[in-house]
Amino acid sequence: MSYNRQSKKYWRETWKAYLFLLPSLVILGVFTLWPIVFSLVLSFFKWDYTSASRYFIGLDNYKELFRISYPVQMNLFYSIINMAVYVVTTLVLVQIVHYFLCSVSKYDKPKKGHATLYILFASILAGYVILRNLSAGLTVAGILYGLAMVAFGLALLFKRRGSIQSFKMKSSQWVTLMLFIGIYYLLSRVLLKESIDFLQYFVLAKESSDFLKSIFNTIYYVVLSVPTQIALALLIAVLLNKNIKLRSLFRTAYFIPFVTSVVAVSLVWQWMFNDQFGLLNYILSWFNLPKIAWLKEEVWTIPTIAIVSVWQHVGYTAVIFLAGLQNIDRSYYEAADVDGASSWQKFKFITWPLLSGTTFFIMIITMIGAFKVFSQIFILYQGLPGPVNKSGLTLVYYVFDAFYNQQRMGVASAAAYILFMIILLLTMVQLYVGKKRVHYEG
Repeated sequence: MSYNRQSKKYWRETWKAYLFLLPSLVILGVFTLWPIVFSLVLSFFKWDYTSASRYFIGLDNYKELFRISYPVQMNLFYSIINMAVYVVTTLVLVQIVHYFLCSVSKYDKPKKGHATLYILFASILAGYVILRNLSAGLTVAGILYGLAMVAFGLALLFKRRGSIQSFKMKSSQWVTLMLFIGIYYLLSRVLLKESIDFLQYFVLAKESSDFLKSIFNTIYYVVLSVPTQIALALLIAVLLNKNIKLRSLFRTAYFIPFVTSVVAVSLVWQWMFNDQFGLLNYILSWFNLPKIAWLKEEVWTIPTIAIVSVWQHVGYTAVIFLAGLQNIDRSYYEAADVDGASSWQKFKFITWPLLSGTTFFIMIITMIGAFKVFSQIFILYQGLPGPVNKSGLTLVYYVFDAFYNQQRMGVASAAAYILFMIILLLTMVQLYVGKKRVHYEG
């Protein structure tokens, strides 16, 4: 009885609050939740505006997205195996380099027994290189050898990951990253250049599939725009955080492009990119450089879109960075000044670590925004996905074209959910990394 009385009292006290929330919940459900659910259901149906009925086709829409017009010379399964071999081998070789550096240093001496396993792996790698260079194409021996090598490499990585301390050097993480890229390139493009990995397969396959090309162009745009935008925004925020004259005016000037219409911004840049009388080519003429057909050449399509997008959004990102900078306790800098720290040392050991939470947030929202690029392409190229060869076709443009132009609602919905899964996966990876790397000031 006591529980029932408390429950009735609770509902009497809260029903008015829920009543006030009802209009917002109805609008949210009708215009947000219902389209999301209906789009998921629609991705399993074949339907267009011309027919009143919908036909259930299961996963055929998703299969249609990845169907290629003509076959690629390299086998997909074999390219995945090659990719796994390259990645695992590169990781083990990086670990071997760390082992060697630890061996010649005075600290963190590794165990001598590790050298035997590394020598064994190097011997297996040499045998794999010889086998792949002697045999052409897809062979059973090559597949089995590659799978065995991946298994041995993974076992070696997981068994020895905690036993060897990385060599203590400045910027060791960046050195490790550069080392990984260098070894991977040497392995896949020099030693085993005849064995195409999944990245090379994807580059070949995108020419026979519009959806794969849209994924490639979108990833290219994200890789090009996100780091550039974050780096420029951080630089602007650091400069605006100093005591300079007209600081408020500069803040407003950098933020104005963000609140300006995307259509207006794209139209202005369309004139600036003009290959005959555009401002950018006029500046290039000062240095006796040849004119660039920004809006006509395939190679400049994604960089052109990235320039417009970065220019428009860098001010907003800089404002967020500026808020993070102003939230850092000044006592840290005062203590660093007492110790005689330079400006670079204060940025490296104080500003950057304490700004990691803000940087983490900016990376997520910037990446999500970059994956949704569409308006700049539509305006710059007057409704076309790039000047030639669909060089500006992105995932959102593909969804737009499939839905409005081709009226393939099921395919468009399936493509939208593939985009959602890509963004979700990358966000989860960032959240996982952020748990270990992000520092929140208490």
